Amino acid sequence: MTKKILIADDEQNIVISLEFLMKREGFTVCIANDGQEALDLVRSELPDLVLLDVMMPRKNGYEVCQEIRAEPALQGTRILMLTAKGRETEVTKGLAMGADAYMTKPFSTRELVSKVKSLLEIPA
Repeated sequence: MTKKILIADDEQNIVISLEFLMKREGFTVCIANDGQEALDLVRSELPDLVLLDVMMPRKNGYEVCQEIRAEPALQGTRILMLTAKGRETEVTKGLAMGADAYMTKPFSTRELVSKVKSLLEIPA
């Protein structure tokens, strides 16, 4: 079965490149441009993994992450936070909010694909 990934980021150029990369790897992709849209899509689409930007309008990535973790029906959703904020405190906060992993921008596409496959338990 094809795994579904939700890309939640408000920077269009990042969304386009992530969408291309994930589709090339064989994933089904849906896209949210702000935090509230991300939450709505997580609830309706039930993605296997969310690539979640921290800095977004309406709700930030930390709030989205916390709300996903608070809903029993969404407990199986994996969350990979992607952000330009790479200080130790931000990483710790993201993981404390329930993110499964955290990557800072800019990131290597090879590393990202590897991390996504690892979170979804897909052999590399």
